Amino acid sequence: MTVLPLQSLSPAAVEDALIRRGVDQGHAAASARGMRSVTVVIDDLSTEQRDLVLAEARRHGVECLTGERWALLTGGAAALAGLVHPDRTRMPLALAERLAALVAATFDPPEAWVMGRGRISLDRPVIAGILNVTPDSFSDGGRFLDPDAALRHAESLIAMGADLLDVGAESTRPGSVGPVPVEEEWHRLAPVLRALEARFPEVPLSVDTVKAETARRALDSGAWAINDVSGLRLDPTVADVCAAHDAGLVLMHSRGAFDEMASYAHASYGHVVAEVVRELTGGAAVAEAAGLDRSRIVLDPGLGFAKTPEQNFEVLRDLPSVAGLGYPVMVGPSRKRFLGTIMGRETLDRDLATAAACVTAYLGGARLFRVHAVAPTLESLAVAYAVRSA
Repeated sequence: MTVLPLQSLSPAAVEDALIRRGVDQGHAAASARGMRSVTVVIDDLSTEQRDLVLAEARRHGVECLTGERWALLTGGAAALAGLVHPDRTRMPLALAERLAALVAATFDPPEAWVMGRGRISLDRPVIAGILNVTPDSFSDGGRFLDPDAALRHAESLIAMGADLLDVGAESTRPGSVGPVPVEEEWHRLAPVLRALEARFPEVPLSVDTVKAETARRALDSGAWAINDVSGLRLDPTVADVCAAHDAGLVLMHSRGAFDEMASYAHASYGHVVAEVVRELTGGAAVAEAAGLDRSRIVLDPGLGFAKTPEQNFEVLRDLPSVAGLGYPVMVGPSRKRFLGTIMGRETLDRDLATAAACVTAYLGGARLFRVHAVAPTLESLAVAYAVRSA
C-alpha cells in the first residue's frame, strides 16, 4: 500500500495524478481546481456581521473560526463559490464581492500586464532591468548619466534577458537629496529615453517618477508605463496622466516624505502585511477612479521602503496576501540592505541573495522582478518556473 500526500502538491500535480489513474483531462482539471483551498481573514467586523459570516460559512460548508471582531474562512473552490455568489449568500453584498475577488485572484490570476503599446504575458517570470540615470543611487549612482553609457548598459541588460527596462532619474536611497525638480529629472531622462526608443522600439520602457508632469513627458516620449514609488501618495494625478495615455502603472508601497521613504522613520505597523495590503488597495482605488483599467495596474509591496529587515522578510513570506488582491505583483529586492543582514554582504555582493528573494516571491505569486543583475535572477527563476510547471 502506498499513500501519496497530494494535498502538498500543486494543482498541476493533482491533475497529473488523476490522469495517470484514468480520469479524463477535463474532469481531472476540474477536480484539481476544486480541491484547492483558500484561507482569508476578515477584520473589523461588527458582532452582527461576524455572526452572519459564521452562519453563512456553516451553511456552505466553509470552515470558520471567529474572534471578537474577526473571522477566518477556509474552504475549497466549490464551497467558496457558493459562499460568495450574490444569489446564494446572505452576507452583505460588498463583503461578498470582496471575497469573490480574492477567490478569483487565487484560482484565476492575471494573465498579462497591459501597458502602453502592448501587453506582457505573465505566464513566465518577467524581468525588469534597472537603469538608473542618477548621480546618487545606492548601487550604481553616476555610472549611467551619460546617454551613451546608459544605452550600452541597456543593451547589456536586454542581452542578458531583461523583458523590459525600468529607468529612473531620482534616487530614493537613504540620505539621498530629493525630490529632484521636474526640469532636472527630465534633463536626465530625456536623452536616455530618446536613445532607448530609437534603439529598442519594441522593448517596453517603464519610468520611475512620482510627478505627473515627468510622467506625461515620459509617456509622450515613448515610455509604456510609470513606476510610482509613492503609490500615488505624493501626486495622485499621476494616475490621470497614465489613464489619458492608456499606460501601465506600478504602485509601490511606501510611507513618509520622499526623502524618508527608504528609512525606518515610518516602519511602525500593527501587522505589516495587512497594512501594506490596505494601503496598496487604497492606491489602486485612486488609479481606477481616475479611469485606469485594473489590467494596467501592478502592485509592488515596497521591499526596503519603510520596513525593517524583519518586516521585509515577513512581507516576502506573506506575499500571497498581496497577490490575492488580483493585480499583477512586482517585487524589487535587488541588492537591498535587508538582504545584506543575512550574510553581511556589501551592496554589490547581494545578487545571489536577490535571486533567492525573487524565487521566494515567485512562489508567493509575484510575476515581475525589478533587478540590477539580470542573469542570476533569470536563471534562478527559470528553475523555479520549471519546477512549478512540471
